[in-house]
Formats: sequence, C-alpha cells, structure tokens
Amino acid sequence: MLVFTLPTAKASERVGVWRKLQRYGVVALPASGYVLPNNSMNQERFEWLATSIRSSKGQAAVAHVCSFDELRDEQIEQMFNEARTREYQVVEKELKKLSRLPTRDKRESSILRLKKRIHQIVEIDFFGSPIRARIEEAVRQLESDERPERGKVGKKSPKDYMGRTWITRPHPGIDRVASAWLVLRHIDSQAKFIFDKEPRRHPDAIPFDMFNADGFGHVGNDCTFETLVNSFGIKDSRLKLVAQAIHDADFADEHFGRTEALGIDRILDGWNKQGMADEEVLRRGMEMIEGLYNGIR
Repeated sequence: MLVFTLPTAKASERVGVWRKLQRYGVVALPASGYVLPNNSMNQERFEWLATSIRSSKGQAAVAHVCSFDELRDEQIEQMFNEARTREYQVVEKELKKLSRLPTRDKRESSILRLKKRIHQIVEIDFFGSPIRARIEEAVRQLESDERPERGKVGKKSPKDYMGRTWITRPHPGIDRVASAWLVLRHIDSQAKFIFDKEPRRHPDAIPFDMFNADGFGHVGNDCTFETLVNSFGIKDSRLKLVAQAIHDADFADEHFGRTEALGIDRILDGWNKQGMADEEVLRRGMEMIEGLYNGIR
C-alpha cells in the first residue's frame, strides 16, 4: 500500500504521480491510500514512486498490509476486477466501431493500437477480469476478417519425431532458439540439435527454420515457432502468448503488439556477434525462453 501527500503547489508532480498510479493498475481505498497485490514488481514500483514523491518535498510511505478491517480480500479483488473491466469496456467500444466499418476502411494501425492497449491492461489484470476473454476473441475475429484464409497445416504426431536430431542454421536467433525450446518441451525431451547451412549433409535430421521446403519453417505469415505449434496441435494458452511475442520479435512487424521477446532477440544477436558457440547460444537462449513462458501474461 502507498500513502502520500504533495504540497498544493506541486500540481504537475501530482499529475505525474496520478498517471503512474493509473499505469500500475492501483485501486484507491475508500479512506486513503492506494493498493496493489504484493509482488516484487509492485513493491519496486511503489518504492521508486515514494522516492520520487519525497524528492518533490512530499511525504510518502509504502507498507505491506495483511488485511483491512472493513474490506475482505474478496471485496478488494472485486475492486481490481471492476477497475479492469471498465478499461476493457472502453476498448470493446472501439472494437465494435472498427467492426462496423467496411473491410477496406479498417486500418492495421487502429487494430495494433487497440492490441497494445489490451496488452497494457492485461499486464495489470491481476485477478483475471471475466471480460478479458471476450475482448481477446473480438480482436481475433476482427483480425480474421482483415486477412484471407490460409491453408491449414497438416497435424503431426510427436511420437513420429521421438529420438530425432533437428538441424538449423548457425547463429541461432529468436525464432530458432524458441523453436528448439518448443521441441524439447512439447515434442521430444531427448531431441538433439545440430547447426549447418546444408541440411543435405544430414539427411536423417529434421530441418527447422531452414531456407528450403523440407521440415518446418515459415508458413504464410507464421514464423517457424508458430508453424510448429500449429503442426503439432499444441494447446496451451500461455504458449499462444509466447508465440505472439516470438512472431513480433522475428518479423519486427508489431503484428500482435507484444514486446516481451525483443530484448531476448537483441541478446542472442549480441552473443552471436561475440562468436559464442551455437550450442551455448542455444542453451542460454532456451533458458530465457523458459523464463518468458513462465512470466508472460
């Protein structure tokens, strides 16, 4: 919980604090103070904000609160959900306006802007507002109206790919590292990986993200990671978010408005430029993808 005061003369600072509180997704208590769920990120945000307030000659205190006398945990959770629902509803109105326009008048930039806003709300949707699924489905429907149907990728069975070696190009980037992680996690936990520009030298290996028609690669507007998810029919809601992040980092097209994998891509590029061994880049990169999978929301 954060409580603070600022001198009345500090109007611009007060506005700045309020904007940050809104961005953090706080709930204002009926009497005074602002609350967020207790986690390390929210703790850090409140601590830095309190420091900023004090530097503006205000007073601020951050406290861990176990309970409130007149507010049950369920009531506080409902307050958070109501706040997020109001924000989702604003986006929903804009989505409905877009859906009523002729297809030719729909602008990708408008959809992208709304997706970025949804992503911002999701980041502070701490207790899962029930309206979120409806909003995300509305976006998917709007996007499907915007692009032509693509041919479906034939479904594969993991049991047909057990104990195999997978081959990709040297200097693995975000799509190849994430794809290798996906193979180990969802297809074959014993898979081996090799690097070579010429898959013909390894006829028994399964190519992925190679510049040839065999194996698994880009299909339509899908990156290799998305192709693997679709090919093996993997159903996992968090994996879908990871796929969106990998797509945006690999294509740099902001298609899904997700930025979580951009930093990983830059790190991989830096390691490759350092001359780090491909196997080590892959190992370290897959650890970061595992972290991304567990942290994305």
